[in-house]
Amino acid sequence: MKEATGELNMTVVTVVAIAAVGAFFYAIIWPSIKSNLLAQTHCSSAIQCTDNEDGTKTCHYYEDDGTVSEQTITCDNSRNESGRV
Repeated sequence: MKEATGELNMTVVTVVAIAAVGAFFYAIIWPSIKSNLLAQTHCSSAIQCTDNEDGTKTCHYYEDDGTVSEQTITCDNSRNESGRV
């Protein structure tokens, strides 16, 4: 019986540790990854850009429905080589 209780405790510890790692990833790491993916996607469809002094561009982008966004996004000049600028 002691062995079964010990194995159950280790199983609980393992499940809690996996849940903690998953929660950390979802709360801390994923928002950063998601925002970088969105920024790269928007920069690939950038239009109406203006040059900034720090070597970046401030651009509008196409929304999913094909309209031009009201918001702007800052893109690195080296990433925005689509010819749409």
